[in-house]
Amino acid sequence: MPPSRRRSPLVPGVAALLGAGALAVTLWTRPAPPAPAAPPPPPPADVPATAVPSAVPTARPVARSSPPVRVEIPAIGVRAEVMRLGTNPDGTLEVPPLSQADRTGWYERGAAPGTAGPAVIVGHVDTATGPAVFARLGDLRPGDRVRVVRADGKVATYRLDRFESVRKTAFPTERVYGDLPYAAIRLITCGGAFDRGSGHYVDNLIAYGHLTSVR
Repeated sequence: MPPSRRRSPLVPGVAALLGAGALAVTLWTRPAPPAPAAPPPPPPADVPATAVPSAVPTARPVARSSPPVRVEIPAIGVRAEVMRLGTNPDGTLEVPPLSQADRTGWYERGAAPGTAGPAVIVGHVDTATGPAVFARLGDLRPGDRVRVVRADGKVATYRLDRFESVRKTAFPTERVYGDLPYAAIRLITCGGAFDRGSGHYVDNLIAYGHLTSVR
C-alpha cells in the first residue's frame, strides 16, 4: 500500500511506542522499571553477535541531564524537532500527534541524550497523506551517525550498531529500556505489514546505537 494511504502505528506503551489511530502510531512499548546498572543485554537470537560491538565505545556520558531539542540523521536527511513524551494511562508510551508527524518524541522518563542509559526517540513512519519523519529509518546501516542537540547547546553524537524488526506483540522492552552503564540511543518507528483491520503496522523497527561524543 502506498504511503499516502497508510496510517502509522508505532510501539505499544513503551512497548507500543508509536501508533496509528489517534496518533496512528502504535508502538506497544512499556517502559521498563528502574533496575541496577548491568552489562549490555545480548542481541536477539536472530541478530548475529558480530552485529553488536564487542566493547562499549570510550565516549564518557555527561553527568548533567538536558532534554533534546533536535535530532539530525544526515544519512537519511532527517533534521527534526523533538517533543517530550510520557506514558498513557495504560502504561504505553505516548507518541507525537499525527498533525506533527514531522517531529520526533523523546521518552522523558528515560535517559537524556548524552547521559548513561538508553535515550529513546520515536517517530512516525508515515500518515494517511504521505511519509513522516522516520519514513527512511529502514535505510540506515551500522556506522551511520545520529546527532542529538540538547537544550544546553551540547550535541550528543551516536553511532548506530544494529537494527531489528519485531512484532509489536513481542516488543523487547528490556533491550530497549533496560538500564545500561554507558550512553546509548534507540530509534523506533513502525514497520512490517499494514493491518487494514486495526489500522496499524504489525511490527516495530528499532535502531540501537552508542555514544561517541558529547560536545
